[in-house]
Amino acid sequence: MGLRFFIWAGLQSNYRYTSFMYSKACEFLKIKQNPYLVLDVIEAYKVEKCLVNVKMFKVVLNLCKEAMIADEALLVLRKMPEFNLCPDTTVYNLVIRLFCEKGDMDMADKLMKEFGLIDLYPDMVTYFVMIKGFCNAGRLEDACELFQAMKGQGFSPNVVAYSVLLESMCKYGSTEKAMEFLGEMEKAGGSCSPNVITYTSVIKSFCEKGRTMEALRILDRMGVCGCVPNRVTVITLIEGLCAEGNVEEAYRLIDKMLESGTKPDGIASSVMIREICREGRVLDGFLFYDEIERMQFISSIDSDIYSILLVGLCQQSHSVEAARLARSMLKKKIRLESPYVEKIIEHLKSSGEKDLVTQ
Repeated sequence: MGLRFFIWAGLQSNYRYTSFMYSKACEFLKIKQNPYLVLDVIEAYKVEKCLVNVKMFKVVLNLCKEAMIADEALLVLRKMPEFNLCPDTTVYNLVIRLFCEKGDMDMADKLMKEFGLIDLYPDMVTYFVMIKGFCNAGRLEDACELFQAMKGQGFSPNVVAYSVLLESMCKYGSTEKAMEFLGEMEKAGGSCSPNVITYTSVIKSFCEKGRTMEALRILDRMGVCGCVPNRVTVITLIEGLCAEGNVEEAYRLIDKMLESGTKPDGIASSVMIREICREGRVLDGFLFYDEIERMQFISSIDSDIYSILLVGLCQQSHSVEAARLARSMLKKKIRLESPYVEKIIEHLKSSGEKDLVTQ
């Protein structure tokens, strides 16, 4: 009864369900646990010879979508001719999306091919869902083929469609092909212009393949196009450069950010300081820390970084800097990491900073 009332309410001309309402209905009616409910209600309408329309089927299919029950959604779709109803593109899109999310691209592809048999045409949603589905399934060739078919049908892909395909190229294809595709996006411009997420995908791909110097060139291209890197872009580059031992290059990258007034976040700063200290250049690590603190850029540096810096300064007898850092830690109420406590206390005592030890 609850399901039938929900469907009836969804058919009212002055009322339209939101995704939240579909979600709550699925939760309340336990449709995911009892998927047969949607088929039972369709069968009941048939037995009772109820007058139903396409909108009613859309309400039911949206419930299937929210419950993520692809097989039942397909059975609901197949019931439409029994009521002398023809599914439209939106109806097919709902079912196709479910099979794409399930990873059953063969069934999704089969459903898309049915369009021509019933005088329907795929729309932008159909193409995008299918391309994304093929990409997620690692079927890059099928995704590229469909992308070209979409353009051939007169649809203009936007940056989201381009980015989905580009990310898949980075993951399953070659970086060279991804670079060609990125160039195509830059050339197309407008709504196809690559955004920070697009560029970061390519940068990440190069870094994962150990080609960080090429990744840096992508960063330069971002600047030319007026696209500002985000924290993920910067962290990806810094971690990639440091992993390859290019700490100087990573340092220069952070330096550029500081010069331009761009704020490096806590993670990027932590990675940088940790790598500088690992090379034994603790004083350089402290100077870097000091610079970003003076510019009030320190926000969420990992607490262990303070301990690593402090113990390093103590071991290399940089007493003045060690005392400054210790005072800063006291002010910020940052506790020492346990493995370093004894060494640091011993050094501070020997350098005449007993007041810091007692605090």
